[in-house]
Amino acid sequence: MNKRSSRSKPKPTTRTPRAATALAPAVVEPRPEHGPEHPHQNLDRGVRAAAARLSGGVSTHAFIEAWSDWAHHMSQSPGRQLELLEHAQKSALKLMTYATDAKSDGRPPFAPKDYDHRFDSPGWHKAPFEMWKQGFLAVQDWWDLATDQLRGLQPEDANRTRFMARQALDLVSPSNFPWLNPEIIDGTLKSGGKNLRDGAANFAHDFLKTVSQTQDAPPEGYQIGKDLACTPGQVVFRNDLFELIQYTPQTKKVQAEPILFVPAWIMKYYILDLSPQNSMVNYLVGQGFTVFMISWCNPTADQAELSLEDYRKNGVMAALDMVNAIVPDKKVHAVGYCLGGTILAITTATMARDRDERFATITLMAAQVDFAEAGELLLFLDESQVAFLEDMMWDQGYLDRPQMARAFSTIRSEDLIYSRAVRRYFLGKEDLPTDMGVWVADTTRMPARMHSQYLRGLFLENRLTAGRFAVEGRVIALKDISAPMFVIATETDHIAPWKSVYKTQLFTDCDLTFVLTSGGHNGGIVNEPGKLRRHYRISHRPDGALYVGPDAWLAQQTEQLGSWWPAWKDWLVETSSGLMPPPAVGASGQNTATIIAAPGTFIHQT
Repeated sequence: MNKRSSRSKPKPTTRTPRAATALAPAVVEPRPEHGPEHPHQNLDRGVRAAAARLSGGVSTHAFIEAWSDWAHHMSQSPGRQLELLEHAQKSALKLMTYATDAKSDGRPPFAPKDYDHRFDSPGWHKAPFEMWKQGFLAVQDWWDLATDQLRGLQPEDANRTRFMARQALDLVSPSNFPWLNPEIIDGTLKSGGKNLRDGAANFAHDFLKTVSQTQDAPPEGYQIGKDLACTPGQVVFRNDLFELIQYTPQTKKVQAEPILFVPAWIMKYYILDLSPQNSMVNYLVGQGFTVFMISWCNPTADQAELSLEDYRKNGVMAALDMVNAIVPDKKVHAVGYCLGGTILAITTATMARDRDERFATITLMAAQVDFAEAGELLLFLDESQVAFLEDMMWDQGYLDRPQMARAFSTIRSEDLIYSRAVRRYFLGKEDLPTDMGVWVADTTRMPARMHSQYLRGLFLENRLTAGRFAVEGRVIALKDISAPMFVIATETDHIAPWKSVYKTQLFTDCDLTFVLTSGGHNGGIVNEPGKLRRHYRISHRPDGALYVGPDAWLAQQTEQLGSWWPAWKDWLVETSSGLMPPPAVGASGQNTATIIAAPGTFIHQT
């Protein structure tokens, strides 16, 4: 780890935050109707809500606009048309040469993308399957070029057309058809068709589960509270929004400053407390930290009016108040994951504006504060799309679990949709149970008002880093944050791309340590020591240092083998003030102390 010359133990600071008193509306509300109320507007919203359910929450306007923009500019680009024609001719020549090459070990002209595992089976290297695969990849390659940027074409429309072309091609991939997939053919011949019978049963089970909106019980060995989320502790506080868990100490002495986790409410918190061997919570408690965890409720239609401000004030701030009551006169190490990191950044900037210095450090894990480069989740996020989702949430009170899951799955449809469907429905194979798989299936809902504010204020208008995000009527600024920060991004994250997470350095001036680790949005964070083939890069930026862009930063860094957890643990120790006896469980003299054993009740809400 780089030398941190400017780091010191927590102590009161005399830094005066920049003035942030400009008046502005609080987090953006859904836009009101212009003019007088339309007498039949609820009929319109009901029709759009019904259409949204049928389309999975995707507005057709984005499709039509993107293809129209692309077709218009392509029709005015004879040079690009000629280039595509030449590219098609070259690809056809490559395929013909490869097919007629007398050398059977000739190198294929086209290769799947790194994350595409549909053609991993050895059977795809034999005729005629090899040529079917190569033909598909050649068409995919042509469409990648066809949907590349055109002069005058909106960049988001170019990305949208590429995404839609890829989705259409994935649907007709030869790997999806039993009579074209050598792995399915071989499995059918060997099992006498048993794989197809088992696959039909799997399909019927999944179909009924989808229609009834039910979930499978966790398999044996993956019970929540027994095998997963099983680090010992107690729920020490509960309100309508969350339960606060305090974990039982495992060492005779603990660091004086406790840790407060703020997970995303788009997921259950126990991604951070999976099996004992890969539980981040268990690791930190074993290293001598007092750890608190927020366990969010799974909101229902009755909680449709929960706002982003509710999650800040009645969530993060209420939890901080309780931690301060249990461990008085000590600052707190705050840790936010994904959307929890975003609300933690908002909370920290608000506290800095208000001269509230109760955070010793801030750790953001796969969390974005700027959404200009938020990856493929931005592809169809425009006014039409947000209004479409708002109408659907207006009707049902929340964004439902399957609607969220489909959005994430389509980004990596090759693996998350089609490869799984082939394996489950044509090969008749059950999904192998894993702790991560059980957690992924344990989805949650998003309250209508909060999700609308999140989409508009952050994703659509990017108000937080534009100096236009207000809390309690006053604008906040990330540059006001003075507490040291530790920011983690993951290399293959398709939800919070690492270059987007990296931009935290652009909008802050505080002492900041940045880590880029191998893995994706979840696997890169659940990255326990001892795991093979893991690596990370780490750097330290002193308070007030000049900004370095992500590409230049990457070129300067040396890859280190192993997990980033020990480096983070060392950083937490360095920014703590020393050891002390473990605090009592719960706040003394309060009726809220020790309500129920961890993992509590909210984790079981479906």
